[in-house]
Amino acid sequence: MRRIYFLLPDVPSAKGIIDELLLKRIEWRHIHVLARPGTPLEDLPECTLAQRSDLLPALARGTAVGGATGALAGLVAMAFPPAGLTIAGGVVVLMTLASAGFGAWTATMIGVDVPNTRLKRFETAIEKGELLMMVDVPKDRVDEIEALVKSHHPEADIEGTDPTIPAFP
Repeated sequence: MRRIYFLLPDVPSAKGIIDELLLKRIEWRHIHVLARPGTPLEDLPECTLAQRSDLLPALARGTAVGGATGALAGLVAMAFPPAGLTIAGGVVVLMTLASAGFGAWTATMIGVDVPNTRLKRFETAIEKGELLMMVDVPKDRVDEIEALVKSHHPEADIEGTDPTIPAFP
């Protein structure tokens, strides 16, 4: 899947594009609209928290760093057991999993408050009142969808495509 970005001037334009995308069998759940806070989007599909924040990248980083830290701490504890305790591989695994879980939890708490880094380039346009539409399509349909939007909606600015989208957008 690829994510295509469009900047649109207003809600009626977005509704027109969404209607055409639905006719081309792009599912509703693969269309996301982001606007300036307070903009009435009516019945447009709004971006979720995972799409407008840095939640998923933070989750991945937190899990990796927490797991690595837990594995390292477990290996150190196994090499230098405290107070004559015998520490085996199960403790290392347990510490790795516990630390990965803790790292994931703490990182997502932070990532929820951080804006999505992939959307940084659209901040000024969104603040001016434009709408950002993100459409997730199979990679073999990217050109078809871009051509459809270009031909029927000249007011839409096609802003490019992400090489991949997150596993759980």
